[in-house]
Amino acid sequence: MNKFLTIPVLLAGMTGAAVSHADEGQWQPHQLLQLKAELKKTGISIPAEKLADLRKHPMSAVVSLGGCSASFVSPQGLVVTNHHCAYGAVQRNSSATQNYIANGFLAKTMADELPAGADSRMYITDKLENVTDRINAGMTKGMSGKQRHQHIEKKIKELIAECEQDKAYRCSVPSFHRGLEYYRIRQMMIRDVRLVYAPSDKIGNYGGEVDNFEFPRHTGDFAFLRAYVGKDGKPADPSADNVPYQSKDFLVVSAQGLKNGDPILLAGYPGRTSRYKLPEEIRFARDVSYPARVAESRADIATIDAATAGNPELQVRYASVVKGIQNGLKKTQGLLDGFMRKDIAAIKDTQDAEFRSWIAQTKRDDAFIKELENVIAADMRLSEREFGWSVATNSDLLRTARTLYRLALENEKPDAERKAGYQQRDRSSIAGRMSRLQQSFAPEIDLARFSAGLNRYAALGAASHPAGLDALLPKVSELAVMYTQTGLLRADERLAWMTRPVAEFRNSDDPFIRLAVRLHETGMALENEREENDGNQSRIIPQYMQAVIDWKKSLGKPVYPDANSTLRVTYGTVAPYSARDGVIKGPFTTVEGIVEKHTGKAPFNAPAALLQAVREKRYGDFRDPVLGTVPVDFLSSADTTGGNSGSAVMNKQGELIGLNFDSTYESITKDWYFDPAITRAIHVDIRYMLWVMKEVDHADNLLKEMTIRFPKR
Repeated sequence: MNKFLTIPVLLAGMTGAAVSHADEGQWQPHQLLQLKAELKKTGISIPAEKLADLRKHPMSAVVSLGGCSASFVSPQGLVVTNHHCAYGAVQRNSSATQNYIANGFLAKTMADELPAGADSRMYITDKLENVTDRINAGMTKGMSGKQRHQHIEKKIKELIAECEQDKAYRCSVPSFHRGLEYYRIRQMMIRDVRLVYAPSDKIGNYGGEVDNFEFPRHTGDFAFLRAYVGKDGKPADPSADNVPYQSKDFLVVSAQGLKNGDPILLAGYPGRTSRYKLPEEIRFARDVSYPARVAESRADIATIDAATAGNPELQVRYASVVKGIQNGLKKTQGLLDGFMRKDIAAIKDTQDAEFRSWIAQTKRDDAFIKELENVIAADMRLSEREFGWSVATNSDLLRTARTLYRLALENEKPDAERKAGYQQRDRSSIAGRMSRLQQSFAPEIDLARFSAGLNRYAALGAASHPAGLDALLPKVSELAVMYTQTGLLRADERLAWMTRPVAEFRNSDDPFIRLAVRLHETGMALENEREENDGNQSRIIPQYMQAVIDWKKSLGKPVYPDANSTLRVTYGTVAPYSARDGVIKGPFTTVEGIVEKHTGKAPFNAPAALLQAVREKRYGDFRDPVLGTVPVDFLSSADTTGGNSGSAVMNKQGELIGLNFDSTYESITKDWYFDPAITRAIHVDIRYMLWVMKEVDHADNLLKEMTIRFPKR
C-alpha cells in the first residue's frame, strides 16, 4: 500500500490546488476586532465583535482540558474532544479483561458514565485582562535575574490570589510575546469529569503510529466527556450526588457538509510555538536538543515495550504513557525532518539580517542585541544540564518522592510565599496525582525505566551532567532493593506523606524519600539557575520582541503572540496541498479508504460492524453529495499546533463541522516557521463521527441529546 497515493474522487470539485495557501495566525480573541476585513474575505459570517467576546457563543462553548481542547455540544455539559485526549480516561477504566481501549466504551445512561480520573479537569475561560503594568510595577534596573524572576512570580501569585477569591474559578497569568505582555485569565474549573463515549481504538486510533502526522488519514479521533457540578451549579469534587453542568452555550452540530474552498473557523488552546526565536535557538534545537530528545524517547519506549512484553495487564496500564511518548517522538522527529527539508535557520538568518538593517535605518538603540545573544547562549547551556537531569531521574516513583518532599518544604512557608505549584490551591491536584499513580504504573516497569535512564545518563557528555549529581545517584545494582523497601507503592502512604513535616522526611528509612532528600539541593541549584536565566530573559527579550513587532508592522505582516496554551482563534479554508512534485493530497478521505487500508491486523484492523456498513453502503444523511460516500478526514489551512487537539472546527455560521486532531508531516515545522504553501491541519469530519455513532456503535442516546442540523434532501 502506498500512503502517498490519492484517490481521484477525493479531488472532486478541487480547483486552484497550487495556489491554496495556509492562513497564518493564532489570534487572541480580542485581536479579531482588527481582522474584520480578513474574516469577511475568508467567508466567515460571524461578526468579529461576537468572536471577541468570551461570554458569547461560540467562544463560550470552547473549553480546555488542560493539554487538549474541547467544546460543549449539549446544555447538559456534554463535551466532544479527540479520542487521544480522552485516552487516559479510557485507559484508567480498562483492564486486560475489560479493555475499553480495544472494545470502546458507551454509557447508555448518565448513571453508566465513568470517572475520567482524579485529576481530570475542564476549564471554561470567561474573563481576560491585561495586567502588564501591574506585573512591571516596582521593577528596577538594578535587579538580578533571580530577583526579577521572583518579583514577577510574586506579582503573579498576588494577581491569582485576588482573582481566586471566588473558589469556583482557577486563574492564571501567562506571558505573551515572550514576556512583553501579561494577561490574567479567569476560568471556571470543573473537577468532576466523566467518560461518556469513546469508540474502539480500531476507529479512534485507526492507522496508529504508521499514519500519525500523515495524509491520507482515516482516523475517527473523537470521544465524549461530561462535566459534573454540585447541585448548586458550582464546581465540586467528584461525588455521586453531583449533577451535569448546565452549559449556557453549546455548539450546534452541522451534518450539512462542506466542500473544498469552504471557510472554516477553529478555536482551541494551542500549546507552544517558537516563531519569534533567534537563528541560534533553531540551530540548537536542530543539532543538539531535538536529536537528544528523539534518542531518549526511542530508548524509553523500547524499555517499556521490553518490560511489558507478554503481559496484557501491564500493556494496558502503560498504554497511555507509551502513546504520549510516541506522539512527542513523532513530532520531534518530524521537526528534524522538516529542518532537513528546508533550512529554516538560514531563512531566519535572512530575516534577522533584515531586522538588524531596519534597526540601523531607524536609528533604534540596538544595545539589547548583544546582551540577548549572551542570555540565549546561557539558556542553551542550562537546557543541556536540565536534559541530563531528566534522563537520570526517569522514575515516576522518584518524581513522586521529590514532589512530596518539596511540598513539605513549601508547607513551612506562608502560602503566598510558596513556590507556584505547591500552594494550597494546588493540593487537590497533587493529591489526585498521588491517588491515580497506580493506574499507569507498575514497580517492575518503573525499575526498568529508572535503570535504563541511569545507564543512558552515564553515557551522556559532560555538558549534560549537572554539577555534583553523579555522586548522589544510586547505582543501578541498588535499585531493585529500593523498590522492595519503599512504602510509596501504596496510595494511602503517598497521601499520608502530604501532611508530614520536613524532619520526618530527613529521618525516613524509605529509600525513595531518602533519595529525594539527597537530590534536593542539586535540583534546587538547577532551579535557581533557571530562575536567574529566565529573569534575565524577562528583561532583554521584551525589548527584542517590541522591536520585532514594530518591524513586522512596518512590513504589514501579522503580529500575534506565540501559542502558550491560552484560547486562540484561527481561520482558513478547506484545502488540499502539494506534498511534493506531482503529489497532491486531500482535501478529503472517505470510508472506502478504511476498507482499502484494512489488513485485519493492527493498526489497520477496522471493526467488522464498520466494514459491513460500508459494504452495504448504509450512508444515509451522512453521504456527501459530491463524493457519494461518507467523508472521514479533511484538510484545512488553519494555523494549529499541539494543544489544538480536540479544537472545534466550525463553518462560517459557527456550527461544529469537525474536530482538529493532527497536522500533516510536512507541516510540523510550523511551530518554528510558517510555510503557507504546505501547512495543513487534519480534522475528523463530523459526518463520519455521527455515522459511526449511528451505524457502528449505536450511540442513539447521544445523537438525540445533541442538536444536529441535517442536510436538506
